[in-house]
Amino acid sequence: MTKIAILYFSGYGHTAKQAAAVEEGASSVNSATVTSIRIPEDGTVEDSVWETLAEADAIIFGSPTYMGGPAWQFKKFADESSKQWFTSVWKNKIAGGFTNSASVNGDKASTINYFFTLSQQHGQIWVGTGQMPANTKAHGPEDANWTAGSAGALAISPSDASPEEAPRKGDLETARLYGARIAQYAAKTREAIAA
Repeated sequence: MTKIAILYFSGYGHTAKQAAAVEEGASSVNSATVTSIRIPEDGTVEDSVWETLAEADAIIFGSPTYMGGPAWQFKKFADESSKQWFTSVWKNKIAGGFTNSASVNGDKASTINYFFTLSQQHGQIWVGTGQMPANTKAHGPEDANWTAGSAGALAISPSDASPEEAPRKGDLETARLYGARIAQYAAKTREAIAA
């Protein structure tokens, strides 16, 4: 079985909803088993989380974008992953990332770039969304990749929207498709290595 780990922080529940969509997509791949891990409010993950990540074929990072980057709880996790970096535990694992913020742009690319850089320090193989943007006048928030992320899945949750209201349908579909793509790629890579 291909093992997918989704490691994310969510402050108010919007990014957790996005993470659930990523999980749904990854779980749709027959050979995949998915473990979703939410970083606690204090930013400290349990020892078992490191074991889960070590066993995973793919690790998908997620965080809301706060002040131009990921939440401090995610940064704490990233800093603590230096032990895994030192021993190359995550080398050659598939990687991806997703983020959510209130504004249409909101400097979300900075958070995706943070995830990408973290993955490259660990020697991982990054997978983008592979989705064309929904960028005509006919398109809107109900369309997949309306937020137009290529490197990772992006979502918009207006500041006055509850997690029940946002992210909206299109962003959740983007996340679902992205989760499936990463799981498919991880499965193919696992098969190739085993051959």
